[in-house]
Amino acid sequence: MPLKSAYSPSDFILPVLAMCGVVAASNILVQYPFDHFGLDDILTYGAFTYPIAFLVNDLANRRFGPAFARKVVYVGFAIAVILSIWLATPRIAIASGTAFLTAQLLDITVFNKLRQLTWWKAPFASAIFGSLLDTLLFFSIAFAANFAWIDAATGQTDSSLAMLVPFFGTEIPLWMSLGFGDLMVKMVMAIVMLVPYGAILAIFAPAIYSANRNSR
Repeated sequence: MPLKSAYSPSDFILPVLAMCGVVAASNILVQYPFDHFGLDDILTYGAFTYPIAFLVNDLANRRFGPAFARKVVYVGFAIAVILSIWLATPRIAIASGTAFLTAQLLDITVFNKLRQLTWWKAPFASAIFGSLLDTLLFFSIAFAANFAWIDAATGQTDSSLAMLVPFFGTEIPLWMSLGFGDLMVKMVMAIVMLVPYGAILAIFAPAIYSANRNSR
């Protein structure tokens, strides 16, 4: 998977469809607490699907470069927001769109700066930074009481999750607890996503994989 200097419109089809699918699914799943092992106050199902967006972004960046990856993000952002309004609520759509766009663009920037290092460093670091920004923006806009005006302005019932819940011996708003849990899962998923990323790189770009494998 060496870097291509040129690309065609058809090259966008797979990454854009993958992005839209991941974001649409995550916007639905983030509304459902992970009701197992007593984690319903600190985790949602969306944490398990959204990190795949960083994998798609990083593979597009590795194959075609940052300019191509940004175009995928812009197209994916527009389509994902439309799907989010249809599948979720306006507030979720705004939160998702804002978090998606800023986090994915940060992912591209970090990845591009580290792309010449050991094969796993760029995707891992970019996913970590992207996940931090995405989680902060999404959960605060989607569920913090300060953003309840979005629901009011769009004729929706207040969907804020401001009720206090136990959190390591203290109490914090539920949205913060859920954000913390999602972030922890995203950190783990950032490691898990290195498996398919490394496998794809080794199969389709063995020269890049071998050259970067032992670099510092």
